[in-house]
Amino acid sequence: MTESTTTLAGVLARLLEYRRLTRQEARDILADIAAGKYNESQIAAFITTYLMRGVSVDEILGFREALLETRVNLDALQEYDPIDIVGTGGDGKNTFNISTAACIVVAAAGYKVVKHGNHGATSVSGASNVMEEHGVVFTRDVQVHRRSLDRANIAYLHAPLFHPALKIVAPVRKALAARTFFNILGPLVNPVMPRRQVLGVYDLKMARLYNYIYQESGNRFAIVHSLDGYDEASLTGPFKVIAPEGEQILSPKDMGLPTVAPADLAGGNSPAEAARLFSDVLDNRAGESRAAVVVANAAIAIRTIKPHASLGDCIREADDALRSGKARRTFDLFLDINR
Repeated sequence: MTESTTTLAGVLARLLEYRRLTRQEARDILADIAAGKYNESQIAAFITTYLMRGVSVDEILGFREALLETRVNLDALQEYDPIDIVGTGGDGKNTFNISTAACIVVAAAGYKVVKHGNHGATSVSGASNVMEEHGVVFTRDVQVHRRSLDRANIAYLHAPLFHPALKIVAPVRKALAARTFFNILGPLVNPVMPRRQVLGVYDLKMARLYNYIYQESGNRFAIVHSLDGYDEASLTGPFKVIAPEGEQILSPKDMGLPTVAPADLAGGNSPAEAARLFSDVLDNRAGESRAAVVVANAAIAIRTIKPHASLGDCIREADDALRSGKARRTFDLFLDINR
């Protein structure tokens, strides 16, 4: 970095002039945040500048490098070759925890899943809120996560435990209650660094940014965006899926699933209510709309694992995992290990 940008004040001055940081500069500033060099007011000022302007690919890649360099290493879990299903959040829809439920369904179908999540910053309840409401104790212990993967096919990683920077900025993000570049970063910094991922995004510009990053990595991926703004396959209308093979727009009818009303996807007004809805989905008591949306997103994940399988077969596999009760039993096994 040049002398003019070695301080946060210098960085802020540049950003307020709508100038970009280089990849190295972005890496350095987030590494300094992770090291605790700035107070909450300074961090809030830094994050807020990005609420007024977009973030570049180089800036995101630099931020990502800093988070991965300072992460708690979980490379030992890479041998499971897991998948992660995650949304960026920030779509303002306050849906129930669709991607987390889809993770349980995929695990119940027999595939290894390492879910990386956090408390809700722009919604009532994030994945970590739901896990906490069910008594899950977050841990860095690799052996606990191994047992969870061996017995229940799924491990849950609470992001702030593995990324010092995310823990430091958590109060600021919660206070701002707006989508920030940390919403973009979250899906890119799973500490296991899985080679397969399904990612939901809230707009097409974001989809293009992730597509560029994923193409560079060579990983298997599916980026999902509902055209009416949901960061998952909401089944409220058509949605786009971007994969290494190309892009396609699908409708609920294409998947043999119903079109659902936005009200059917509401996530409740508290983490406790969100947790009850989550359990109801796994118990097949939450209604057809919620079940269909979970099945759709789980099926996209299964097809990401098995790209040559038909979408219809993947839907049937996901539907069976949920309707048969295997998803409920999988979650119960997970809870036995992680409480």
